[in-house]
Amino acid sequence: MTTETREFQAETRQVLRLVIHSLYSHKEIFLRELISNASDACEKLRFEALARPELLGSDILQVELIPDAGAGTLTVKDNGIGMSREEVIDNLGTIARSGTRKFLEALSGDQARDSQLIGQFGVGFYSAFIVAERVTVLTKRTDGEGVRWDSDGEGAYELQPHHKADRGTEVILHLRAEDKEFLQPERLRHLVRRYSDHLSLPVVLRHDGKEETLNQAKAFWTRPKSELGDEDYQAFYKHLSHDWDDARAWAHHKVEGTLEYISLLYLPKRAPFDLFDREHQHGVQLYVKRVFIMDKSAELLPPWLRFMRGLVDSADLPLNVSRELLQNNRTVEKIKAALVKRSLDLLEDLATSKPDEYKEFWSTFGQVLKEGAIDADAPQERIAALLRFHSTATEGEATLSLADYIGRMKPEQKAIYHLTADSLSAAHSSPQLEGFRAKGYEVLLLTDRIDEWLTSHLREFQGRKLESVARAAADVESVIETPERAAAESVYKDTLARLQKALAGRIASAKLSARLTESPACLVAGEHGISLRMARILKQAGQPDPFATLPILELNPGHPLVARLKDADDDASFAELGQLLYDQAVLADGGQLEDPAAFVKQINRLLLEGLSAKPRILLG
Repeated sequence: MTTETREFQAETRQVLRLVIHSLYSHKEIFLRELISNASDACEKLRFEALARPELLGSDILQVELIPDAGAGTLTVKDNGIGMSREEVIDNLGTIARSGTRKFLEALSGDQARDSQLIGQFGVGFYSAFIVAERVTVLTKRTDGEGVRWDSDGEGAYELQPHHKADRGTEVILHLRAEDKEFLQPERLRHLVRRYSDHLSLPVVLRHDGKEETLNQAKAFWTRPKSELGDEDYQAFYKHLSHDWDDARAWAHHKVEGTLEYISLLYLPKRAPFDLFDREHQHGVQLYVKRVFIMDKSAELLPPWLRFMRGLVDSADLPLNVSRELLQNNRTVEKIKAALVKRSLDLLEDLATSKPDEYKEFWSTFGQVLKEGAIDADAPQERIAALLRFHSTATEGEATLSLADYIGRMKPEQKAIYHLTADSLSAAHSSPQLEGFRAKGYEVLLLTDRIDEWLTSHLREFQGRKLESVARAAADVESVIETPERAAAESVYKDTLARLQKALAGRIASAKLSARLTESPACLVAGEHGISLRMARILKQAGQPDPFATLPILELNPGHPLVARLKDADDDASFAELGQLLYDQAVLADGGQLEDPAAFVKQINRLLLEGLSAKPRILLG
C-alpha cells in the first residue's frame, strides 16, 4: 500500500494556520461544520439517487458521532456520497475550494432551491484542527475505492488507498489533551441540540454499544401553522429565548419564490437586563437549512427592534467565509425589510385588538421603539402612530397616541404641542404650560431622555407640525396673544433693556411673555435653538453642543415681582431682583444654579425684609 505525501495547494503554511486558529471565535463550532459537511454528503447522494436509485437503496441517510475515550478520538461519520481520490485532493487538499459549491453550480435552479446543502466556501472542514492535533479521513464512493487522508494541519497531508467497505465518509479527530471534553456524551448532546437540532436527517450518538438520536430531525418552524397551537408556540418560545414567561404575541411566515426563507418572530413580555445597552449584541437567531449559524444576528433587525426574539431560516442567504457574519447585500436587506414590516404589523395588531396588552408593552419597550422614529431609514410614520404619550389631559398611567391627540385638538389649533421635562410632576408644574392651559390646549408631556432627540427628528404627523411650548416660536406666541400685551410692551420697554444688560452672558434677551399667567418668569429656547433640557443632557454627557445659544427670559407683566422690578430705582436692587427671577426660572425649568448658596442667602434676606415691613400675625 503506497503512501503519498502532498503539500496543500494553498501556498503557505501560514494561510492554513490562519484558517485554523483565526477564522472561528468558538472551539465548539467545529462540530457544527463537520455535521454540516456530512449533511451535504447525504444530500448529494439523495440527488444522484433520483437518477440512479440503486445508489441509495434502502439505506437511511444519517450522521453518526462516535466518541472513543480510550483512543482519544471523535469520529463524525456519514453514509452519504463519499469522495474519490481526485475529489479528496480537490476538496481537502486545497484550502477554500468547496466541492459543495461546485456541486451547487451544476444543479438546475429548482434542484438548487430544493437541495439542503450547507457548505459554501470549503473551509469548514479545517475547523477540525481547532481541537484535533491530527485528522484522519476515510472515504469511499459506491462504485469506487476507499481513500485515506491524514494531516496534522501543518502544511502537508498524506494520501493512500484504504480498504473501507461501506459508502460514505468518516472524519476521525485525534483530540488534543485539553479538548477531550468533546468525548463526553453530554457535551455532544448539548452541542447537537444547540447547533444541529433541526437538521432533517438524524444525528446519532454511538456510545457504549448504544445508539441515541440527538436531534429532533424536524424543525418546529417548518411545520404547517395549521398543526401548531398556542401551547406549541409558547413552548418553543421558552426553548428559544430561555424566558420563563410566555411571549406576548408572535408572527410565523414562510416566503417562497425568488427568495425563500421562514421567519418566526416573538414579542416578549419582559425586558432583558441589557435592553438599553445598544453596544450589546442583539438580534434573531439565524439558521441555514435548519443548521444553527448565529445566535444574535444583528444584521437582520435594526437596533430599535432589539426587543424582538425569534429566528430566520434561509435556503439561500449568503454568509461570509466563517458563517458567523452576514454579508451586507441586497438579499439581507430584503429579509431585514420584511422582518421590520412584520414586527410593526404585529405591534399594530396588538395596539388595535388588545390595547391593554399594548399598554403593558409600551411601558416595557416604548423607549426602545422611540429610537425607530429617529432612524432616518425606518418607516417613521408607522412608528410614530405606535408611540404613546402622557399629556396635560391624561391622568395617572393613561397615555394617548398622536392620532388621539389630533382628534382632540381645538378647531383653531394648528400644531401638536409638547413639552419635555425630567419627570411628569416637573412637566405638570412647568410655567411654560400656563398660557396653553388658559386656552384649553392639550400639551404632550415627554419625560424620557430620548424624547429630546425624538422631537428633533419627528417634526410632523399626519400633516400636523410638532411644536415645543418651550420655544419662542412665532406661531405659538400668536396663538396665546393677550389684548393687554401691546400696552405692556411700551411700559416695560426700558425694564427689558435694563434686565438684558444686567444678565448679560446668561440670557440672549428679555421679553414679555404671552404664555405666563401665574409665574413671574420662565426661560425658553430660541426658535431654532436646542432646548434647555437638551443642553443639560449634552453637558452631563461631556458633549457641549457647539450650536447652543443663550436662552430667552420671559417676564409676566401681571406678576407683582415683575412690577416691583420695573419700579426698582437703584441698580443694585434691580440687579438683585433680576437675578432672583432668573434663578427661579432656571429652577422651574429643572436646571441647576451656578451658586445655590447665594440664591438661598438672597431669598432669606428678602424674607427678612418682608417680615420686618409688616406686623407679625400670631396664631393661637
